Amino acid sequence: MENLFLAIFGENRILMGIAGTLLTGLATGVGALPVLFTAQVSDRMLDVLLGFAAGVMLAATAFSLIVPAIELGGIGVTIAGIFIGALFLTVLDHRLPHFHFLKGAEGPSSSLRRVWLLIIAITLHNFPEGLAVGVGFGAERLRDAVVLMIAIGLQNMPEGLAVALPLAREGWSRGRALLYALGSGLAEPIAGVLGVLAVSLMRPLLPWGLAFAAGAMLYVVSDEVIPETHSRGFELEGTWGVIVGFLVMTFLDNALG
Repeated sequence: MENLFLAIFGENRILMGIAGTLLTGLATGVGALPVLFTAQVSDRMLDVLLGFAAGVMLAATAFSLIVPAIELGGIGVTIAGIFIGALFLTVLDHRLPHFHFLKGAEGPSSSLRRVWLLIIAITLHNFPEGLAVGVGFGAERLRDAVVLMIAIGLQNMPEGLAVALPLAREGWSRGRALLYALGSGLAEPIAGVLGVLAVSLMRPLLPWGLAFAAGAMLYVVSDEVIPETHSRGFELEGTWGVIVGFLVMTFLDNALG
C-alpha cells in the first residue's frame, strides 16, 4: 500500500493526506450499504460491530499516534498533547448544539433542525479521525499513516451502518439514509487537510499534532462509541467486540510493518 501511494503521489504528502482521508470517509458509505437491503440488523450485532470499531481505534491511537509522538517529542509533549486534544473535544462536545443520535435521544420537533443537529454531531465525531490520518501522512512516516488509514477505514464501516440504520428505521428512504452516512464520513477529509497542512508546514508541531489527535480520538471512543455498545443490554458482546478489534488491529499493525 505504501508503494502504491508513492507511485501515485510521489512525495506529495498533502495529496496523500487528502486521498487517505477520502478513502476513510468513503468506507463509512461502504459500511452503510446493507441498509439498502434491510434495516433489521439486530442491536446485538450492532453493538459487536461498534465495539470492534472502538477496539480498532484504541489500537491505532496507541501504535500509530502515541508511540510516534513519544519518539519524536518525548513523554512530556505527548502527555500535554493528549490532554489538550481531549480537552478540545470536551469543549466542542459541550458547546456545539448536537445530540447523541445513536443513543436514542429524543430529537427536536423540527425535522430540518434534527438533520442539522445530526450533521453537527457526526462532524464532531469524525473530526479527530480525519485529523489523525492527515497528521499521519504529514509526519512523513508513510507506513504508520497507511496503518492508521486502514484502521480508521475499518472502524468507519460499522459507524456508517450505525448512522444509516436509525434513519431507515424512522422512515427515511434507504437511499437517503445511505447518503447521510456517506456524508458523515466525508467530513473527515476537511480535518485531514488541516492536519497534513499543519504538520507539513510547521514541523515542530508534528509530535503535538500526533498527541492532540490521540487525545481527541480517546475522548471519542470513551464518550461516544463504548457507551453506545452498553446502551441496549449487550455489554458483554460489546466488550468482546472491543477486545477483538484491538487484537485485529495489533496484528495488522505488525503484519503491515
